[in-house]
Amino acid sequence: ELALGATCSRHYGPRGERREDAVTVFLHSFAPPPRMLVFGAIDYAAAVARIGDFLGYRVTVCDARPVFATPKRFPDGVEVIVDWPHRYLSGTDTDERTVICVLTHDPKFDVPLLEEALRRPAAYIGAMGSRLTHDDRMKRLAEAGLGEDELARLRSPVGLDLGARTPEEVAVSVAAEIVALRWGGSGTPLTATAGAIHPHGTRVRPRGA
Repeated sequence: ELALGATCSRHYGPRGERREDAVTVFLHSFAPPPRMLVFGAIDYAAAVARIGDFLGYRVTVCDARPVFATPKRFPDGVEVIVDWPHRYLSGTDTDERTVICVLTHDPKFDVPLLEEALRRPAAYIGAMGSRLTHDDRMKRLAEAGLGEDELARLRSPVGLDLGARTPEEVAVSVAAEIVALRWGGSGTPLTATAGAIHPHGTRVRPRGA
């Protein structure tokens, strides 16, 4: 919660078990919520923006095409910007909590945008596209002068392999990758793992268990 800039109460048991009632801890964060910047106002962007808002991000959607970048296509509270993506990003502050999702799927938008994104602080930089698109994009970015360490930051094709098809399913896939990267998760099904589920051996038990 503190990582997300959230203020809330959390309940723990005598050994740190979550959702018990022995101890109530009030967490008061003075940090602003982290930002999610979504570039490309397509149907997938609306779903990603919705799940980003659900996860506690302050979401901004940016697209150079005003016919797509209209507030009515996105959830309430999502900022919608009409501008060239790379130009908007160049004038926007990012930090180590910022999530950048590039859904433009067009080299004239995403190559200059990623050239800017990969040279600045961010927790996650993901780009939509096929493997063929990814290979072409990486070649163009290398020709633009980005080094191996910068290119290695790009998560592309974006998301975890969930077999997603619909915009909402793709958004879940992207969100899963963001969460896994934030907390060091592997994305492996828990049924295929052993040991404690949560860091530091913290056990999570439902009420009444």
